Amino acid sequence: IGWCKFLTGSVDGVVPNFEQAIRLSPHEPGIAPWYGRLGVVHLLQSHLDEAIASLEKARSENARLPFVHAWLAAAFALKGEDKRAHSELAEAQQLSDAYASVASVKKSNWFAKPEIRALAEATYFVGLRKAGMPEQ
Repeated sequence: IGWCKFLTGSVDGVVPNFEQAIRLSPHEPGIAPWYGRLGVVHLLQSHLDEAIASLEKARSENARLPFVHAWLAAAFALKGEDKRAHSELAEAQQLSDAYASVASVKKSNWFAKPEIRALAEATYFVGLRKAGMPEQ
């Protein structure tokens, strides 16, 4: 339900849905993306500490998810932790060409809805630029 809300343009009430999914199936082999998505929503809401905590859990469960590294890069950059931001960005870019530029990241269907895109413009994309991601 939380992911459907997100994809239809809302972050309201998504966090409790994601937390419930994690609580109901904490040993799910695919738990890493859920921690990652939780971190995404926290970052979009400018809750940097919560975003980092969730994204680090996702990374510890599966270090091969490029989106987790990209969102961590943005979160660390927004907190002024430049070295960590650059490291996470480099890892995201090594794992996927989709993280070559801000323009390529913006192509994701995650940002199709104007409400989510506006939140990303104010947080995620700013963080990616601060982490060193080129615009084009």
